[in-house]
Amino acid sequence: MRPTSMPRSLPRLGFAIVRGRSMTPTLHDGDRLLVGYGATPAAGQLAVVRFADGVVAVKRLDHQSVDGWWVVRDNAFEGRDSWSGGAIAEDGVLALVLARVWPRPGRLRRPPKPVG
Repeated sequence: MRPTSMPRSLPRLGFAIVRGRSMTPTLHDGDRLLVGYGATPAAGQLAVVRFADGVVAVKRLDHQSVDGWWVVRDNAFEGRDSWSGGAIAEDGVLALVLARVWPRPGRLRRPPKPVG
């Protein structure tokens, strides 16, 4: 028996580990994240991104420009973002963060108040 409607496509799931302090207070060094590959990005979401120089990091998608996605960090005093590394190409958004699985499991929906 075949279902009458099938979802278009479900994202592939994976895990990522946060390194550094650029996303505090939302994320902390060592946090384990559940991520979805192939999901459609939207402004405000957390994402695993690849900068033009090959560095892979977790950042917040701020807005889309003609050059790609502009990403920001939640901690103005640590790490890098599009201000220092430029826009992220469309194919540089590798996965979207769906939830933190360890050490404080939970969904990560809203951006925090900026640090700094």
